[in-house]
Amino acid sequence: MSERTIAVDYLARVEGEGSLRVRIHDRTVEDVELRIFEPPRFFEAFLRGRSYREAPDITARICGICPVAYQMSSVHAMERALGLAVAPEVRALRRLLYCGEWVESHALHVYLLHAPDFLGYPDAIRMAKDHPEIVREGLELKRAGNRIMELLGGREIHPINVRVGGFYRCPSREELATLAEPVARALELAEGTVRFTSGLDFPAIEEEYEFVSLRHPEEYPMNEGEIVSNRGLRIPVDGFDAEFEERQVPHSNALQSFRRGGGSYLVGPMARYALNRDRLLPRADAIARAVGLEPVVTNPYRSIVVRSVEMVQALEDALRIIGSYRPPERPYVEAKPPFEGALRCRAATEAPRGILYHDYRLGPTGIIDSARIVAPTSQNQKRIEDDLRALVGRSLDLGEGPLTQACERAVRNHDPCISCATHFLTLDLVRD
Repeated sequence: MSERTIAVDYLARVEGEGSLRVRIHDRTVEDVELRIFEPPRFFEAFLRGRSYREAPDITARICGICPVAYQMSSVHAMERALGLAVAPEVRALRRLLYCGEWVESHALHVYLLHAPDFLGYPDAIRMAKDHPEIVREGLELKRAGNRIMELLGGREIHPINVRVGGFYRCPSREELATLAEPVARALELAEGTVRFTSGLDFPAIEEEYEFVSLRHPEEYPMNEGEIVSNRGLRIPVDGFDAEFEERQVPHSNALQSFRRGGGSYLVGPMARYALNRDRLLPRADAIARAVGLEPVVTNPYRSIVVRSVEMVQALEDALRIIGSYRPPERPYVEAKPPFEGALRCRAATEAPRGILYHDYRLGPTGIIDSARIVAPTSQNQKRIEDDLRALVGRSLDLGEGPLTQACERAVRNHDPCISCATHFLTLDLVRD
């Protein structure tokens, strides 16, 4: 019996700190563990004892890339429980803010984190030396998303203008109109991104996924909808806990989500696209058809194309909202405690990486008694392990270096936000 260990000390293109352990015995993959060893961050505990009004500002600090997702899930949860109905103009502005986040997050992943894998570079900096135009376009797309977030949110990182019931301040029509030109330019770049990514070389791999996402009766899902899957699931958001469970696994400080009575599932762009292809706006639909993107994508490496189509969708939607905007009479509606008894507050929105579920309990005075947040990456962790198991099983003859690189690529396909920060993946490969 022999044992070998491979260690990758730094992987700058996966967000967060983790490690991967693969055990192979007699050419059989016995175990795959995606180990997340960052210490718990205790945001749910921070929320206990705080006013419901503070939830958007506290949860926004969970992620520097997707703060809007955390804010939107928190405000929707509170408003559903409190019976608050925001004005249509406020709802549109929230969707616009979310569009900005999708664009900046997808652009970051497509151009700076994922594209180097396909073009043969270890990072975007070295890729930029040979392909400066690719990086420039990616940064311009990201800036367009950031500009939307800055105008509506008050700043690009951890926005401060979102509140339960609406916004602290809504922009004037003239202020919002300043976004029209950069968003229109970004929309053209995003269409070019779809053409660029669809022309990359992809491994001929197909996986069997249970896709799970929100589905809205009229729109490509973002802030609202019921939870559906390609295997017949169709439930209201309040039914999340009846169908999904989180488990603590020994090798990870992060919880993993499973279907109750079943296995892993996948959330994120591939799931949204597969379950909502018919909800794409005209330009997004046209570019997806033009590059021959099938209605259901099961090759995880082609997730880069799906993310690019979602950028077109978000920018097309943003341009529509900007062009039709009229300021609301009031930027927010107010809820006034005391409330009648304890309240259960639940909502799910679509973060760039997939469904983000929030569950709170409020006391009669509006103080948060408990909070639970199920992030997209915790839902995808088990599915990522399944992808890695399949990859290693068909790649047993690779040397340790190429196999390590292949595992890193497989993880990056799903753009995991391990701790909503960046840095490395360590691979510990044991061959018996």
